[in-house]
Amino acid sequence: MKKQFITFGIALCLGVFSLAAQAEALKGVAPDFTLKSNQGKNLRLEEYRGQVVMLNFWASWCGPCRQEMPLMENIYNKYQDLGFTILAVNVDEDSADADRFLKSVPVSFPVLYDNDSKVSEMFSVDAMPTTVMIDRDGNKRFIHRGYKAGYENDYAKQVKQLIRE
Repeated sequence: MKKQFITFGIALCLGVFSLAAQAEALKGVAPDFTLKSNQGKNLRLEEYRGQVVMLNFWASWCGPCRQEMPLMENIYNKYQDLGFTILAVNVDEDSADADRFLKSVPVSFPVLYDNDSKVSEMFSVDAMPTTVMIDRDGNKRFIHRGYKAGYENDYAKQVKQLIRE
């Protein structure tokens, strides 16, 4: 399963598949999970109830993931004081790969390590990157599969919408 996911993810990162620019609307409660963070402690999604959460699944080997990371940092810095956070879930089998990338592109939001892809499977991640927007009540609202230039504008619009609710 993991090998298929990685192969499919690489194909998406290389642009083999065409991705629609619009996010899909989602419904339902986001599944809770706990993962170790780059800050050295375990973080649980449920602890962020009451905030708008941008849950971003990424890998160090994924070019579009690497491209959008600094753009996500900008969104985080702009909206974090309004009840917004980003949880960047890295799916590399070895966390050291993510850590090496983060040395060259540092971010201030938490990075979580999903080395066995269990959380990725809970969210049916089938593309790299995948971004799920979660509202203050813990409900999944939007999903973006892949990344193309301009998606960050959609992210910002959705964050503003969810913050206002």
